[in-house]
Amino acid sequence: MRNPDGFDVPGITPVKLDVTDPESITAAAEKCSDVTLLINNAGIGSLNAGVLDPAFIDTCTNIFDTNFYGMIRATQAFAPAITKNGGGAVINVLSDATWFSRPILGAYSASKSAAWSFTNGLRVELRDQGIEVLGMHAGFIDTDMAGGVDTKKTDPRDVAAATLEGLENGQEEVLVDEQARLVRRTLSTEHGYYLDPPDIG
Repeated sequence: MRNPDGFDVPGITPVKLDVTDPESITAAAEKCSDVTLLINNAGIGSLNAGVLDPAFIDTCTNIFDTNFYGMIRATQAFAPAITKNGGGAVINVLSDATWFSRPILGAYSASKSAAWSFTNGLRVELRDQGIEVLGMHAGFIDTDMAGGVDTKKTDPRDVAAATLEGLENGQEEVLVDEQARLVRRTLSTEHGYYLDPPDIG
């Protein structure tokens, strides 16, 4: 957590961790040297005026620092411990927006596409080290991040359950909801969903 002060849940030990702060990541990895499962769940998103918005590059820079570079930083810090502990898994939280981009979510979508590419390369690299790599894709999840979006959302508990079940079953990708499955299955069609996605809501 970026700010563990006041966090008090029985059975959970909070650890200070900010994926945009390399020193914070190093300290957390040293403290959690017994780790066997890393879930890269940190993510931010914001609306932009469009991909031609003059502020688009600045928006991308900010979002990529967490959603893409943060994932890389955390994985590079924790993967050696997972290997040392006999293997385990890395779960990367991705999105249905990995495969399509609405202009107002262009920066977020680009970060998730990059994270998917990293996930696929990571899977190949870690397979022989006894570390499973799972990419989880979902549409809108009912969290604070999607609080201002008026559309169907999936309960975070259902997302977690489906993801962990997929890991236990040896899946390398989990498509949590129908929105993610819809987008994924049209990638090989003549007119994929990503070519003309509907508006939010």
